[in-house]
Amino acid sequence: HPDRDVVFFAIGFETTTPPTAVVIRQAAAEGLTNFSVVCNHVLTPAAMEAILAGGPEAPAIDGFVGPSHVSTIIGTRPYDAFATEHGKPVVIAGFEPLDVLAAVHMLIVQVNAGRAAVENEYARAVSAAGNSRAQALVTDVLERRDHFEWRGLGRIPASALQIREAYAAFDAERRFGLMAGHPREDAAWICPAVLRGGGRPTECTLF
Repeated sequence: HPDRDVVFFAIGFETTTPPTAVVIRQAAAEGLTNFSVVCNHVLTPAAMEAILAGGPEAPAIDGFVGPSHVSTIIGTRPYDAFATEHGKPVVIAGFEPLDVLAAVHMLIVQVNAGRAAVENEYARAVSAAGNSRAQALVTDVLERRDHFEWRGLGRIPASALQIREAYAAFDAERRFGLMAGHPREDAAWICPAVLRGGGRPTECTLF
């Protein structure tokens, strides 16, 4: 559509962030003037930190089943602090049913033993360092925002990404003066509680 402005709404965690970096670099290489991106990419470890910092009324978290595809990008190392500083075990799981069962078993073994470590059930796809090429692409094009407001989790500092100044021509927020709205929660649902581990989806009246 060379006669129209094309805006890509980029969302997702670390898994979908590298393709956004690729498309922005490609647009720059091709000298496009009618393409821009609304960047709403968010960061998994920051969300985990926010859940643990939920305050005295927050539910007790015994440990985390780590995300598979996110971890193929960032590796296992970003989770180390949850084990060493927070005393919460993390087991990275794959998507297959046996992967999930094995990871839950590994997590239970750690909890029962009073141990907190980062273990990798999905070793066939996830390494300690992650995908360095994808990480370099993201670092080149994107940087952390000072803050970002999440549905269900509220305002979390340094928990999302924005487009760097070098690629400002492809930043729809700058180009069109966009301002993020405030997430609205319906009183009928319990999404915030579910996200924090304080409720089950089946307890929601809209489930």
